Amino acid sequence: MKQKLLLLFVFFSIIAFGQQQTVTYSVSPAIFEETAAITITINGNSINESTWGITGNALYMWAWAFATDDTTAKGTPDNGTWEASSEASKFTYNSATDTYTKTIIPSSYYNATALGKMGFLIKAKNGTGDKKSQDILIEVGGFQLTLTSPAINSTTILNSGSNFTISATNTGGNAAYVLKSNGLTIDSNTSTASYSYTHSAITTNQNYELQVTQGTTVVTRKFMLIINPNTISQAMTPGLEDGINYNPADMTKATLVLDAPAKDFVYVAGSFNNWQPTTAYAMKKDPTTGKFWLELSGLVAGTNYSYQYWVADQTPLANSPTMVKTADPYSTLVLSPYDDSGIPATSYSNMPVYPAGQNFEVTVLKTGQTAYNWQVTNFTKPDKEKLVVYEVLVRDFDAHRNFQDLINRMDYFKKLKINAIELMPVMEFEGNESWGYNTAFHMALDKFYGTSEKLKEFIDKCHQNGIAVILDVALNHAFGRNPMVRMWMNDPDGDGFGSPTAENPYFNTVAKHTYNVGEDFNHQQARTQYYVKRVIKQWIQEYHIDGFRWDLTKGFTQNCTASDESCTNAYQQDRVDVLKSYADYSWSLDPTHYTIFEHLGTDAEEQQWANYRINETPSKGIMLWGKMTNEYNELSMGYTSNIARMNSSSRGFTKNRLMGFAESHDEERLMYKNLQYGNSANAAHNVKNLNTALSRMSAIGAVSLLVPGPKMIWHFGELGFENSIFTCDNGTVNTDSDTTSGDCKLATKPQPQWANNWLTNDNRYKIYSDWARMMKLKTEEAVFSGTVTMSNSSSLTKNIKISDAALPANSLRDVVILANFDVTSQNVATGFPYTGEWYNLMDNSVWNVPNVNDPIAIPAGQFRIYGNKPAFATDVPFTLPSDNFTVESKSESCANKKNGQISITALQSYNYVASINGTNYNFVNNSLTVSNLAPGTYPVCIGITGKTFEQCFTITINAGGTLVGKSTVSPNKIAIEITQGTAPYQVLLNGVTQFETDASSFSVAVQKGDVLEVKTAVPCEGVFTQNSSGDLTTVVAYPNPVQDIMTILVPTTKKEVNVALYAMNGQLISNENYTVDNQKVVLHLAKLASAVYIAKVNLENPVSITIIKE
Repeated sequence: MKQKLLLLFVFFSIIAFGQQQTVTYSVSPAIFEETAAITITINGNSINESTWGITGNALYMWAWAFATDDTTAKGTPDNGTWEASSEASKFTYNSATDTYTKTIIPSSYYNATALGKMGFLIKAKNGTGDKKSQDILIEVGGFQLTLTSPAINSTTILNSGSNFTISATNTGGNAAYVLKSNGLTIDSNTSTASYSYTHSAITTNQNYELQVTQGTTVVTRKFMLIINPNTISQAMTPGLEDGINYNPADMTKATLVLDAPAKDFVYVAGSFNNWQPTTAYAMKKDPTTGKFWLELSGLVAGTNYSYQYWVADQTPLANSPTMVKTADPYSTLVLSPYDDSGIPATSYSNMPVYPAGQNFEVTVLKTGQTAYNWQVTNFTKPDKEKLVVYEVLVRDFDAHRNFQDLINRMDYFKKLKINAIELMPVMEFEGNESWGYNTAFHMALDKFYGTSEKLKEFIDKCHQNGIAVILDVALNHAFGRNPMVRMWMNDPDGDGFGSPTAENPYFNTVAKHTYNVGEDFNHQQARTQYYVKRVIKQWIQEYHIDGFRWDLTKGFTQNCTASDESCTNAYQQDRVDVLKSYADYSWSLDPTHYTIFEHLGTDAEEQQWANYRINETPSKGIMLWGKMTNEYNELSMGYTSNIARMNSSSRGFTKNRLMGFAESHDEERLMYKNLQYGNSANAAHNVKNLNTALSRMSAIGAVSLLVPGPKMIWHFGELGFENSIFTCDNGTVNTDSDTTSGDCKLATKPQPQWANNWLTNDNRYKIYSDWARMMKLKTEEAVFSGTVTMSNSSSLTKNIKISDAALPANSLRDVVILANFDVTSQNVATGFPYTGEWYNLMDNSVWNVPNVNDPIAIPAGQFRIYGNKPAFATDVPFTLPSDNFTVESKSESCANKKNGQISITALQSYNYVASINGTNYNFVNNSLTVSNLAPGTYPVCIGITGKTFEQCFTITINAGGTLVGKSTVSPNKIAIEITQGTAPYQVLLNGVTQFETDASSFSVAVQKGDVLEVKTAVPCEGVFTQNSSGDLTTVVAYPNPVQDIMTILVPTTKKEVNVALYAMNGQLISNENYTVDNQKVVLHLAKLASAVYIAKVNLENPVSITIIKE
């Protein structure tokens, strides 16, 4: 397949390639015009659908086309993406004939005219893993031109002064031929079907174009001739390196160095020679090293120049090209004809323009560059033991998908308290929107994310804020655009791409391990080792990178085969040694450099790296990725799990060099599985509920982040990101095991964390703030580098102990972490090292431990972190948990009883003293009850004897009430409505109980002369009395309590009644005569303060009523 057209071809981890199949096909009609309908038929017997995991006979066509020069790509067929072909490209299966067919009109299907050749292949919907056929190329048009000599798109090498014959034939009768060289016409024939011309005495390189016209059809063929310059053998200046060597003393000069063994000569073509190099631009050859080199002169400082190497081989291997046009392997800025048009100016403004008329990538050279002005030149990296790494895919972090987005969120990183950011690969990769592991140029920055200056600014900002920057590097392999692949490649179809040949001094012809992608580096080759070290040097010295995460280190062996997974996973001494040498080189440049391997192999092999040079100063030791996703996900979902291997010592590491994590870029998101598969046995704590699932994630942080040693989180795990790793760009989820072929693992992801402002969501922000507290504990408290004890068993409750006896006795040196991942509350076993006061390190509140083995009740999905001392300060004030005290009050039972009550209970055991209204009371057995309190508001403050502590509350004792009701008298019944009083109500008729009820409204049958009484559950609230005649015999006031208007019923015929109002201390408030209307007196009490009052109604026999003013 023409890799230059596979712009979205990206890395997929842990997949072995090699599933390509060769199909048989036919095209009907065989000769056709681009505007005619044609039918492509694939023989079903020639393809094994099950090899690709095909169901439902779902085969797709991936198409491309060329102009009439058979070189220039043309057209925009609706292919979809390599991972998800469009339905428009699907074949129709015919079961009767076992064939797949597709009928198209080329000009319509390819959205182009003037087509010379169309190409296609057959593939699964998701072509990842080479699930495709061979490339198929079909000529378009009834008029066909055959270039007899030389071959189309070929390069011929001749000695200076030689002759060169060009010959061609065509179909359809005579045609007009025009031959151009280097843009100038050198021959023409207006009417022939068999053309031939000899170009004589050639002394310069030639770019030929043969243009043939028949009627309105024009067909072009291109080819090259280059002159053997007879390479000059001359020693190059000592100290020069492969790639560009700038001359600090002369900005008009730069020297290029290329290591190309088995090649005969090399030209440098570029903007400085109008892409038509003469022998003056033939590289010289150093007799000692065999490297090609050339000094460029006449350069203008500050000007962007672009160039390529034309690497020639006069006797190439079969299927290998005579000449390869390639960018510099050591490029630091690459221009691409495939990707650059898709890079927005907002990410890379004033980007150099790819030179018109050229093919393949080119390198940018610029003398007199202004060095970045670093604000931090002496950054002190966080200790390896204290690392908390935030893994980021720049593409999926924020809306603009660039480095500026990261800079803009610096405050977010600071508040989270991480101290390192790991960027997934940012080296020049194929395509634009990718994970980045399909690297082509390891020393060049991919322009999709921004400029070199912008990355440096980001790193500088991180350093200013105490944050280290780590790069993910994929040096196990390179992809097809890599110059070191292309200079020694098999290219049978002549498209400029292919796989390594046996001559390749960098790459294996077949992979030497199971998990290969791209082309497999041979790390036993000296040239490969030199290249890797140059890559290390570039990023450390030019970008001040603090460390590397080495991707797929299992691939650094030469001992295995692609089919032998057990060999790949077993201990291999060759990769142990070569990877140690790379670490040694990194440390020679920066003694505190972080070296991190994604190996995921045997303990025996990983120990070789983790314990390597561990006792030096500064301590070395390579950090190893510790994938614990499944174990922690089981806990988060509510199932038993064993997380003991989060501990470095469980793997035989001398010091804490395990970079453990619950989530990474390559695994399914914990929250997604919580919602899909979480424990739903308890409806009150159903893990499949979003908020319930979120509530459990803080506990995951407690039992992962705080385990001693470096740790890592994946971006937005701290906000409970629940979108599947297989989320497609349209929001659907398509996994690698779904019925629909293909998956969206590598697809660009949505960003609800910013669009929906998750930081304002309390449930999500709690994870963020809790994890931030934990990371602060880890990075600032020395004990979290101590010795850890973890149970090596599978359970739902977790008990982790961390201690460091070497720390001062008066410091935080013992920690107990408890967590409950069940879906119900559990009493979690403790085993504190000693009794006494412990501190909840999340808020420094005190937890008193009278018995070291007393369990602690922890709600479902929650955690506790206890330390022997408070965190972060030596003089932290004494505090208790916010829920330590339970304070309750009982109101006065009835008016004027003064029998209110305050009760206090405490969880922790101390000598508590409570001050209530200025009177001190001592607790007994952690509890206190104070009785006989009058209605009112009471300040209650609790202290502890011998400690500086006080916690205050305001308690209200409500006044007792009286029975208040209404009645409606009819000839045979009395209807009662109780508006105030304590149920149940006892109903009596003529002194005899009739019934009890909780209802506030009821009716009683009566006869004339009957007396109805209602009593409450509280005798002192009084009795409501009504006689059957309806005559009022008692004074009744309502509503009571009252806010404004109170009505008093008075059994009198007087037209005026005196009512005196008194405060509870006897003070006269008012004394007024009120008009009696229908045996009612109305009092307006709105202006009175809230309190209890006595109303004295001065009848013949005065009656006093207690009034509660609200």
